[in-house]
Amino acid sequence: MGILSDSFFWLLAAGIVLFLVRIVLFKTGLIYMVKKWRRTVFDWFHVYQFYKVPEFNDNVQENQLYRRVYTYLNSLSSIENSDFTNLFTGKKSNEIILRLDRNQVVGDEFLGARVCWINGEDEDGARSFVLKIRKADKRRILGSYLQHIHTVSDELEQRNTELKLFMNVGIDGDDEGKRRKKNGRWRSISFNHPCTFDNIAMEADLKNKVKSDLESFLKGKQYYNRLGRVWKRSYLLYGPSGTGKSSFVAAMANFLDYDVYDIDLSKVADDSDLKMLLLQTRGKSVIVIEDLDRFISAKSTAVSVSGILNFTDSILSSCAADERIMVFTMTGKEQIDPAMLRPGRVDVHIHFPLCDFTAFKTLANNYLGVKEHKLFPQVEGIFQNGASLSPAEIGELMIANRNSPTRALKYVINALQIDGDRRGNGRRSLQESGTRRSTSEDVTSEMNSPLCGGGSSPAVKEFRKLYGLLRIKSSRKSESFDVARESKDG
Repeated sequence: MGILSDSFFWLLAAGIVLFLVRIVLFKTGLIYMVKKWRRTVFDWFHVYQFYKVPEFNDNVQENQLYRRVYTYLNSLSSIENSDFTNLFTGKKSNEIILRLDRNQVVGDEFLGARVCWINGEDEDGARSFVLKIRKADKRRILGSYLQHIHTVSDELEQRNTELKLFMNVGIDGDDEGKRRKKNGRWRSISFNHPCTFDNIAMEADLKNKVKSDLESFLKGKQYYNRLGRVWKRSYLLYGPSGTGKSSFVAAMANFLDYDVYDIDLSKVADDSDLKMLLLQTRGKSVIVIEDLDRFISAKSTAVSVSGILNFTDSILSSCAADERIMVFTMTGKEQIDPAMLRPGRVDVHIHFPLCDFTAFKTLANNYLGVKEHKLFPQVEGIFQNGASLSPAEIGELMIANRNSPTRALKYVINALQIDGDRRGNGRRSLQESGTRRSTSEDVTSEMNSPLCGGGSSPAVKEFRKLYGLLRIKSSRKSESFDVARESKDG
């Protein structure tokens, strides 16, 4: 009995000690140190091989494998067990997303083998992922594992339909500027613009033609390849400020399900830097350069006109612009060298004019929920006398007075009589003097219709008698078309 009592006592004491040790390990975090030491000792008995996945190929173009690995690793549950992890808010207010941090180590298992990924960054700021795998497992799992990453990342990207807006970052001569240049020049945010072709104020037949052109582009990969041409399409949007050019770009991106790259030319160092920006864009994207005419008229010494031309149709563009839409916006193209706007560089020209009565009715319906009103005949008469404002100006007046449609319409009438009459008379005098908008000789067809309009009605027919008819010109010299309004005398 004495021996049994002593044995029981020692077993109880050992159990209590182990329990206390376990509490100390877990409560103080020593368990993680023990696991780390165990992995270090375990590594002494194996030979490992390392594979580096840099973010950019030769620091120029984005390495698609890097993006896939990034997507894959951020989906792993093991990221929660890392020493340091970034937390971000997701699409929903109560959604929390975990993201890798630099120099973070993430473990993974595949076909019974354990591998590690290191999210590295060198002294120059170049990012990369480093795969650590046992040489004994390399032949057995490496190919299948990389294919598994491709498959999972593709599924995740298809499930995540969030579009992004990319903006270029400026560079300077210091070390941080050089790091940004080497580490990628684009920074992105979520693109959640609500404008679509369903809610944009645009004439129905014109909207259908633009959508048809974009749909043809989406389906045209094999066709473009057979012709030996780059699978890209370029648009010129021109017209006064506030006529909806930026909203139209957003509607295009949402329709195509493409990311948007907004290039700020003031942050571009030189022509070669502009080329570098193009190389670092992804496919399935809309590349936008806004207010191009203002930049050219400013005669900037940073980016030359020839640099912009090479950006649109050089050999580099042929290599890096596949599956992309390029959009240039201007207030007017009269002062632009026609060589910049020729087909091949700019395929589609779309004119954004000031509002007419049809556009006004669309805006009233969208902003005020009013389809008919006793003040509409007065507004129509003012428009027929040549007065006009931009959709943005009319829209702001309606937003400010949205609780009272009658008051909103009165403010619009007052603005049309003051500012709109001056603009309308100036525009009408230009028409009467025979001044016409400049067009490229290679443009093959024109669809004359105000982009800020919508629908058709007897008022539209009367307006067209005064200001223009839909006219289509055909030519065998090119494949481009111009969407614009060309005014006529009544």
